[in-house]
Amino acid sequence: AIRKLHDAPLPPGVGRAGRGVGELATELDAECALLVANGLLPADLVSRNRQVAEAALRPWAPAFTHGDLQIAHVFVDGDEVTGIIDWSEAGRGDALYDLATFTLGHEEHLDDVLAGYGGDIDLEVVRAWWAVRSLLAVRWLTEHGFDPFLPGCEVDVLRSRM
Repeated sequence: AIRKLHDAPLPPGVGRAGRGVGELATELDAECALLVANGLLPADLVSRNRQVAEAALRPWAPAFTHGDLQIAHVFVDGDEVTGIIDWSEAGRGDALYDLATFTLGHEEHLDDVLAGYGGDIDLEVVRAWWAVRSLLAVRWLTEHGFDPFLPGCEVDVLRSRM
């Protein structure tokens, strides 16, 4: 189902998922600085994951992406996907970002997801997108009443790259 999504015709316009590499790097650097300055995460954890994130900051072939393709947004009946919700961040983007979002915190399922997706996937880039998404989400989640420090959540993902 994810492959079908990414193979669909590109939508017009750009959308948030379609931000450029330079814009994303600038946003990531600013967020990393805030995470450390506000004492949310230790500097070494942020620095290491910013290094890991660098692999995602490369040119990519644009695909139609969901932009927030987490398991809670996918409905299934048996082995069939029956629906996908929350298209607010859909647009042109890196297909590997969707794969990373879908497997965030569940690295044990990555091989199965990639086998179903097919094709030659750069695991370093998927892991880099885990770092990007987690670094960009920690402060927002904390400020909006969510706990990114729970087991399996964003901070665990960042710690797994140490």
